[in-house]
Amino acid sequence: MKSLDVTIRLPPEMRLSVPEHVAPGDDFEREEMLSWHTHDEDEMEYFLSLVVGDIEAVREALAAVEAIRSFELSPVDDDTFYAYVAMDLRPEDAAWFGAMTDRRVVVVPPIVFGPDGAIALTVLGDPDELRRVVADFPEEVGVEIDRVSDHRHLAGSLAGRLTMRQFEAIEAASDLGYYEVPREAELAEVADALDCTQSTASALLRKAERALVDAALVR
Repeated sequence: MKSLDVTIRLPPEMRLSVPEHVAPGDDFEREEMLSWHTHDEDEMEYFLSLVVGDIEAVREALAAVEAIRSFELSPVDDDTFYAYVAMDLRPEDAAWFGAMTDRRVVVVPPIVFGPDGAIALTVLGDPDELRRVVADFPEEVGVEIDRVSDHRHLAGSLAGRLTMRQFEAIEAASDLGYYEVPREAELAEVADALDCTQSTASALLRKAERALVDAALVR
């Protein structure tokens, strides 16, 4: 059994259509789909996600999406909440998820959705089956293979571990090259990007890095 970590990028026409006037924009950071079920007879799908973002902005966006039939949001902290959603099974979703349907593979939660249409997946199975999964994604979907390895353990969910500000900090640091070897940016540049002091930027990065380590070690 092998583990495939893959990131797919949906073109705009395949993403969930949110009216522009209620699109959450920077108020949405990340969604981790923890569990899901497709009811083929009713052509509905039901899922539970952990979301990092502004709950009221996301609530307004969900209420405006025609495909969503009902939803409930349950706060965890200031910028993290659970979302239980019932929505129509869209052909666009069935198209990309269909690459894993009726395959001898297991999709490992969480499925991680980013604000730019990127979806990070971990899939377990025989190497030949994993190759077929990659080959069967629709042509218009971008596919990046992040890693193929022996599966050892499940990483912990990150959405409940990092605050939105910590996500912003590590994203800014990564974009600037702070984590490159050799380092391409200094802490002062990260602080400038975050519009905060160096001590605040350092604290944000340290806390985020500790949370990532704990998640990787399943603590």
